Amino acid sequence: MADIKPVVVRRRRRGWMVALLLVAAGAGVAFWLHPAPVHQQGARGGQRFRGGDLGAQPVAVASVTQADIPITLEALGTVTSLSTVTVRPQVSGQITAIAFTEGEMVKKGDFLAQVDDRTLQASLHQLQGQLKHDQALLTDARLDLDRDLKLTSNAITQQAVDLQRATVQSDEGTVMSDQAQIEAVEVNIANSHIVAPADGRIGLRLVDQGNYVTPSDSTGIAVITEMQPISVLFSLPEDTLAEVLEQTHGNAGLKATLFDRNDTKQIAEGTLQTIDNQIDPTTGTVKLRAVFANADGGLYPNQFVNVHLLVRTLTGVTVLPNAAIQHGAPGTFVYQLNDDSTVSVKTVSLGPGDASVTQLLSGLPPGAKVVVDGVDRLKDGAKVTVPDNSAAPTAGAGSPAQPQAEGRGSGAAATSNTSAVNPGNAPAISSSQGQGSAGGGADASGDAGRKHHRHHRRDGSGNSGSSGNGGDTGEAQ
Repeated sequence: MADIKPVVVRRRRRGWMVALLLVAAGAGVAFWLHPAPVHQQGARGGQRFRGGDLGAQPVAVASVTQADIPITLEALGTVTSLSTVTVRPQVSGQITAIAFTEGEMVKKGDFLAQVDDRTLQASLHQLQGQLKHDQALLTDARLDLDRDLKLTSNAITQQAVDLQRATVQSDEGTVMSDQAQIEAVEVNIANSHIVAPADGRIGLRLVDQGNYVTPSDSTGIAVITEMQPISVLFSLPEDTLAEVLEQTHGNAGLKATLFDRNDTKQIAEGTLQTIDNQIDPTTGTVKLRAVFANADGGLYPNQFVNVHLLVRTLTGVTVLPNAAIQHGAPGTFVYQLNDDSTVSVKTVSLGPGDASVTQLLSGLPPGAKVVVDGVDRLKDGAKVTVPDNSAAPTAGAGSPAQPQAEGRGSGAAATSNTSAVNPGNAPAISSSQGQGSAGGGADASGDAGRKHHRHHRRDGSGNSGSSGNGGDTGEAQ
């Protein structure tokens, strides 16, 4: 019994300690989950919305105006040359000279390279000699035919005359064959002198001087690409084809603008040249070609660009900022600002638009103000405030104590909030209220002001039990 009693006492002490730890942990969790929400929310609400209007939400508004909306179609395009020619040799032989510089602009007919033509010259001389021989035979045959025709019918038979006439015709054919062979050799000699077949920019040299080339070579000597003008191929969905065709009746070229790969910097402007004659069934798109002058040479073949095709322009239509458009249960709607500083849900009907505005077909009159920022917590009939930023510089400029209050309190900030809650107050009254707050902060020491500011930033509620000057100072800071 003496041994069992100390063990029981130790177990009871451990049980009390575990129970105390559990109670302390539960209290900490409860304090963490429920840290006096009513008091903090009230303090924050008092600092954010002054003048007793605790339910107002600050928002930014814009007016429904009239403007021009360009209707553009965007697509990814590829720069394509209108003419790409691979310069290949037409005769076999050794390259004896190369007369072009890589990357230079060449004109049609400019000398590029020379193929050894000595063998062709020898063949030409041989054929020319054969032509003279055959021409002499033809002349002799014609003389014999003339003598036979002058003789009497009793001196020579008709058969001999016909035979001589056939000999003349045979010699004429031989002469014509010789002339054709000479012309073929002359063409080959001309082809050995390689010239540019088109205008454009010549690329890298594909052969060197001294190489033996043949017409069957697939690489060629160089590639000439037409750079000015140049075209861009791009595709559009078939659903937009009708709109494009409607604007291109009468061969009217639509304006096409090119942007870089990031779609931020404009590169060139051109016109739509043609539309393909069929739709690609695998992608449901149709190809289009736009032509650009490319005077600066900034467009290169196979370069990827963003194409903006201007289809038409809506002139003088009612527009609505895109930031104001909302989608929900009512459909497409906006929050309209009323005269009593409340908002109303207005269902709108929209048309086409661009990156910033959209055409307003119905739902709001021109000049109506709509909320463009701060719509997250709005609902129909909610109270809002619109900060008046234009009043801040005037109040700050007319206050001599403003530089001293900088860093601890701002009368201009208080002025804008007060005028937004109560638009009917005079600017002079709002300015004096702000300066009173700033003056209260200026009378205190710098260390005390900084300690108060740090406390306000940390607990999120400010000095709820102090005077109004302390609350204004925390909000302005």
